[in-house]
Amino acid sequence: MYATLLILHSLWRWAVVISLLTTIVMAYRGRSGKVPFTPAANNWRHWTATILHLQMLLGMALYVQSPVLTVHMASHPGKLLSEPVFFRYLHLGMMLLATVLVTIGSAKAKRMQGDEAKYQTMLTWFSLGLAVIIIAIPWPFSPLSGRPLYRTF
Repeated sequence: MYATLLILHSLWRWAVVISLLTTIVMAYRGRSGKVPFTPAANNWRHWTATILHLQMLLGMALYVQSPVLTVHMASHPGKLLSEPVFFRYLHLGMMLLATVLVTIGSAKAKRMQGDEAKYQTMLTWFSLGLAVIIIAIPWPFSPLSGRPLYRTF
């Protein structure tokens, strides 16, 4: 179960990044070029948030299954700068924050009046969410996690 969740979480992260980048670029162009807020733009708004929510669910399932957290936290209780601490607190907390930011942005954009306001709302909130995600990614060069960008399954 753990291996399957890890594979799904690792693959689905690319859907998160691609959908966020696509939606942010679309929102920037829409706001800058005075483009009407089309049904396609609304679909990107909706599906980007949904993709991120699915990733969060995969991450939460992985969190409760992870041997990194259960075994290592028990064996290194006082170590603050470690992989288990990164995944138990930093990664989890920041990814939750990013999901909340994107969700707020999606909900606000859905209710905004005017195309430019919708695009601006998406641009702001989705960009903030992406910034938090970039900070919370377990980069290969990180001293706290050192996970590969591409897993060899």
